[in-house]
Amino acid sequence: MSDSERLVSGEERELVTFRVVEQDFCLDIIHVREIRGWTPATVLPHAPNYVLGVINLRGAIVPIVDLACRFGFQNTVLGDRHVIVIAVVNEQTVGLLVDSVSDIIGVAPSAIQPTPDVTSQVTQAFIRGVIALEDRMLRLIDIGALLPSMPQSVVQ
Repeated sequence: MSDSERLVSGEERELVTFRVVEQDFCLDIIHVREIRGWTPATVLPHAPNYVLGVINLRGAIVPIVDLACRFGFQNTVLGDRHVIVIAVVNEQTVGLLVDSVSDIIGVAPSAIQPTPDVTSQVTQAFIRGVIALEDRMLRLIDIGALLPSMPQSVVQ
């Protein structure tokens, strides 16, 4: 069932919550494959500034995206406490560098409010909505907007 079909059906969504630059974000658990500790990445020349490089994940080469940089914050100062969320974006596996993973929550579609119109186009491109909880505000990431469309294989 697609995201839009689940929203129409009113089915509760399970979201993985995490922190980036002391801010709370979340993404749909159906995109998450695993969560792992920080692994140094091999730098790729001429990659976008938000791509830290690649790691070898059980034989698959996976690009690592610094979400802080991608969202327009300062580049992350890397440490052992950082976490990589392995996710699938547009049929491509990618690692999302975050400060920490908080928990998994269930949210009714009615709890997801639209992103306010006063935000920038960049914010609206990456954030699908805002969820107000008792003690924090979560921004729901549009994971499909994180990476430009890329061919499945650049090397023939």
